Amino acid sequence: MAARSATRRPPLATLARRWFAVLLVVLIGYAYYHPLRSWLETRHELSSRQAEVARLAAQKRSLLERVQASATSDSLAREARRLGYIRPGEHLFIVKGIQSWKNAHHHR
Repeated sequence: MAARSATRRPPLATLARRWFAVLLVVLIGYAYYHPLRSWLETRHELSSRQAEVARLAAQKRSLLERVQASATSDSLAREARRLGYIRPGEHLFIVKGIQSWKNAHHHR
């Protein structure tokens, strides 16, 4: 009779409780999976946005420095001369053929 009791199945109520516990654990895991995944995705998105904000802030600082540097009178005068403007009372001389002159005298 000892052999027969070793192969005997547990009562149906015990099996039902075990399956119910397994199902409950699976449902709880499923319930936590979606919010956890959403939280991780949001966290990743936040870190990428923070990196983008930092990059844009550095770009803004650089542009502000360029604006401040270009607003000085020396830089404005330099840019105006580059565009061909002259001050009142100055004479403008346009010299042509400088490159060909350099080429002709460089080979000597």
